[in-house]
Amino acid sequence: MPNTYNKVYIQTVFAVKFRQALIQKEWRADLMGVIGNLINEAGCKNIIVNGVDDHVHCFFQLKPSLAISDVMKSAKAKSSKWINDNKLTPQRFEWQGGFGAFSYNQSQVNNVFNYIKNQEAHHNKQGFIEEYIEFLERFEIDYDREYLFKEPI
Repeated sequence: MPNTYNKVYIQTVFAVKFRQALIQKEWRADLMGVIGNLINEAGCKNIIVNGVDDHVHCFFQLKPSLAISDVMKSAKAKSSKWINDNKLTPQRFEWQGGFGAFSYNQSQVNNVFNYIKNQEAHHNKQGFIEEYIEFLERFEIDYDREYLFKEPI
């Protein structure tokens, strides 16, 4: 699009189905690379993808003609296919339905990048559900805690 300029920073967070700890350290970095490449292939600009054994954070610049849900649908579907094709888990791998999406401005980029980069250290102090609820509350997103992940927590 000529004369269209933008820089929209998005962080998405999504979990392994039932928040199972299935993402193993041996192949986690490869998975993060696959997801980052899928975000780039969608036409966005990946900044960082990182996570721990039960969830992933993605931080990227959103292409203005794309919906966040389309980017995540593709990244989640193709990355779970990659996991299953490579037989990296004993059972069929699936991501939890849905995701969280949070927007940031230019002055927050370094802080968000470092937060995502240091996921392992962060999760030694705080669990995923507490982290996710903290995001929802900080961004003033309404939610029903009982059914946050489609089943009681």
